[in-house]
Amino acid sequence: MPTLDLSQSTAELTRAICDIPSVSGDEAALADAIEAALRPLAHLEVIRDGDAVVARTRLGRERRVVVAGHIDTVPINDNLPTRLDEDGVLWGRGTVDMKGGCAIQLKLAAELAEPAVDVTWIWYDHEEVASDLNGLGRLARTRPELLAGDFAILGEPSNAEVEGGCNGTLRADVVTRGRRAHSARAWMGENAIHAQAAVLARLAEHEPEQVEVDGLVYREGLNAVGIRGGVAGNVIPDECVVEVNYRFAPSRDAAAAEARLREVLAGLEVEIEITDLAVGARPGLDDPFALAFVEAVGGGARPKYGWTDVARFSALGVPAVNYGPGDPSLAHADDERVPLEHIARVEAGLRACLTAQVAVG
Repeated sequence: MPTLDLSQSTAELTRAICDIPSVSGDEAALADAIEAALRPLAHLEVIRDGDAVVARTRLGRERRVVVAGHIDTVPINDNLPTRLDEDGVLWGRGTVDMKGGCAIQLKLAAELAEPAVDVTWIWYDHEEVASDLNGLGRLARTRPELLAGDFAILGEPSNAEVEGGCNGTLRADVVTRGRRAHSARAWMGENAIHAQAAVLARLAEHEPEQVEVDGLVYREGLNAVGIRGGVAGNVIPDECVVEVNYRFAPSRDAAAAEARLREVLAGLEVEIEITDLAVGARPGLDDPFALAFVEAVGGGARPKYGWTDVARFSALGVPAVNYGPGDPSLAHADDERVPLEHIARVEAGLRACLTAQVAVG
């Protein structure tokens, strides 16, 4: 079984974690190594749930902070083992998404025996696949008490800066109907693909809203992301489907997001079927601890436009932010890489937040 040495530097620990392959569905070896490294630490209670590992202090502090990160990656493509270049940049699968953050968690979990707040550390599985398999979602459903806290920090890559909350996401099939006919007698049919022209024009003309939530401005997006239709090269199609993705501000709930999509397409002869919907997360930056955290790590925050698991904490009433090393635009890329400076900066920020008296407000 692979082993992890928690006395190593966080950069070395990041390399070690990345070099244990853990593609979604194959996280057991890394989860075993994390659990084995944490078990000897007397100041932590360690809990294993599937391939998720939870470790928490029980010091009786007034506030509890949850720090979480997923241990799985997308498939490897000749980008392991990791390599460190002369510029202090670590290359390889998982360096950005998001084993740098997981290594920081391990290092601090081992070293912070007396933090200013109680801390729950979570390393979870199956984030890069279907939502129903997500390890954090599983814990939220079956053991929500393990996610309880006053504030949560998710180590998703954010360029070592705070990104508050996240947008929600909705996917829908927009269907137009027609009547089949031989293409040589097209006038006898009704072309369902042509009928989508009005839908595509409406989407192309739509100006995304910018919505301020708790002091951060979230940019929405409404786009066609797929189209399918057609029967044969000589048949007028009787059905066409345009798949639409709506990224909506965290101030909208599920009903409001669906209503907004239907409002944009109002008046068109279409059927709309919602195929997937996940609400976003408000940044919660009006919370005293959140304000202290942002101040401790640099004093600024940006909105998170993509959906992340901070939404799972938000659904449980726990304000949450994204804060991790790495450029999110490099996540899943074959040239995935993280500057060691990012890792050091995030480690220092979290350490300051969790140990300084200002953190408890």
